[in-house]
Amino acid sequence: MMKATTIFDDENISTDQKLILKNVRLETGFQYEEGEVTSTKTDLFLIELEKGKIVKIAPNNTGAKAIDAKGFLMLPAFKDMHIHLDKTFYGDRWQAVRKRKGGVKGMIELEEQLMPELLKTSTEKAEKMIQLLHSKGSSFARSHVNIEPTSKLDSLKNLQTALENRKKTFGAELVAFPQHGVFYRNSVPYLKEAATMNIDFIGGVDPYSLDGSVEKTLDFTVQLALDHQKGIDIHLHETGESGLKTVHYLIDKVNENPALKGKTFLSHCFVLGKLDQNTLQKTAEKLADAKVGIVSTIPFGNLIMPLPALQKHGVTVFTGNDSIVDHWNTFGSGSVLEKANLYAQLYGQSTEFLLSRCLKLATANVLPLDDRGNQQWPKAGDDASVVFLDASCSAEAVSRISDVKSLIHKGNIVF
Repeated sequence: MMKATTIFDDENISTDQKLILKNVRLETGFQYEEGEVTSTKTDLFLIELEKGKIVKIAPNNTGAKAIDAKGFLMLPAFKDMHIHLDKTFYGDRWQAVRKRKGGVKGMIELEEQLMPELLKTSTEKAEKMIQLLHSKGSSFARSHVNIEPTSKLDSLKNLQTALENRKKTFGAELVAFPQHGVFYRNSVPYLKEAATMNIDFIGGVDPYSLDGSVEKTLDFTVQLALDHQKGIDIHLHETGESGLKTVHYLIDKVNENPALKGKTFLSHCFVLGKLDQNTLQKTAEKLADAKVGIVSTIPFGNLIMPLPALQKHGVTVFTGNDSIVDHWNTFGSGSVLEKANLYAQLYGQSTEFLLSRCLKLATANVLPLDDRGNQQWPKAGDDASVVFLDASCSAEAVSRISDVKSLIHKGNIVF
């Protein structure tokens, strides 16, 4: 494949204009030997984008007056489905994580000290984080944003300013996140106000260990989401009885309120990695039936999450970087393609077919080919949010964490 540092020069193409690209590599099917997928077939195409949409996919025309994609592989733009854009050290001086004292409650006390200073530059740093995500192929994120008595609504307002500044190049869903507990630090009035603002989800964290009650906290969270037509995305780090109780109580609440099906998620949900196979199967089936998704950063070490088992039972699984560099973690790279690679390594997904399936972790479950090798993306009418990689196919992209060459968000060239 032809090598180049980039496809586009420093162009800023409006979504109102037509963008034509030639020599665009797309996956077209699988090659089989004795029933096994041994390689992925690709071909070059001419692609037209207009008003933020893919409007035409045609046979390649090397003589066309068009931007030369140089044979790079076009894939759906990546999506980081769990990140904290509102609080970060990124773009500032290096700071490693401090020694943790007192568990999550100790970290809350540390945040109460740090947040006033972080808020002074949080808009600027969020924009720098967005630029990092761009460079890694992501043009969309679901960001949790602190809503608590220290930050009040300032963290949300600052992030909304950053997103407004970048609205042509980046999309986001926002989760009103009571990092310091709903009742533990009385975030209730601020959550109620945030719910009336431009957010998408009501968040939460460890209702039993922080607030002392699974039922009270989840009842409040669910009702607030229903009252304002929002989704739910709750951090759940608790394992053991309280963790499993939280999972099942939330499932029951969603089943009582079907409007929340497909709009409710548990982030981390480490308890699932501690269950015996029988309990895991029953819980996965209930999650799938209630359409409650799991958002995992794909941890490794002492805890390996049963993500393939969840997917097998039909549970929606997303991934994200969580923290890039902050007082919680210093190892976030900004790449969800790297997360897909980690998934492939952890769960032994090393064949051409299985590697190609792992790409869905980076794209929030959009794949160019279905399981039978039929081309299902791109289609005319799809969003013109695409990434170009120096890879021959998605399996190679996942395995090698291939270089991102360019990124387009809704027709705008942003990287």
